Amino acid sequence: MAEKQSITILGLGNILMKDEGFGVHFVRWIENRWRLPETVELIEGGVMAYSLLGCVCGTAHLIVIDVLKTDDEPGAIYRFTLAEIEPKLPPPTSAHEVQFLDVLCKAEMLDQAPEVVFLCIIPENVRDMDMEMSPLMQEKFPLMEELLMKELARHGIRPERSHA
Repeated sequence: MAEKQSITILGLGNILMKDEGFGVHFVRWIENRWRLPETVELIEGGVMAYSLLGCVCGTAHLIVIDVLKTDDEPGAIYRFTLAEIEPKLPPPTSAHEVQFLDVLCKAEMLDQAPEVVFLCIIPENVRDMDMEMSPLMQEKFPLMEELLMKELARHGIRPERSHA
């Protein structure tokens, strides 16, 4: 069996639905700001569902950046483990709708589930079709970045700033 990638940072969300794409936009932003070691991989996961199973099973530690749709204040940011976030997620709307939690469940069934941490933000607008996020979400990038850097430091990783 191939050795697992140490840490994968996975940005999730639909970039066509305004703030829903926060995770993808954030990963793109981070990629231009930091030089990460080879043991850390950045992935724009978007809404690829089961296509992400390989990268999920191929990592030891997974940091998921995504929105969390609750009635909380837009722009609020949280850190959750898998056990902490499961009760906060809405049930699937149909048997055909694959959620990221289904991907994690499949990885667990394959006995290849990584340690998972979710860094989530409450979106302001996920109803409008627009590839631009709301200004509030863009303003939260530095705060999410700080949380991500703390998470990487927990694993002994301290990236260098990019000069690009």
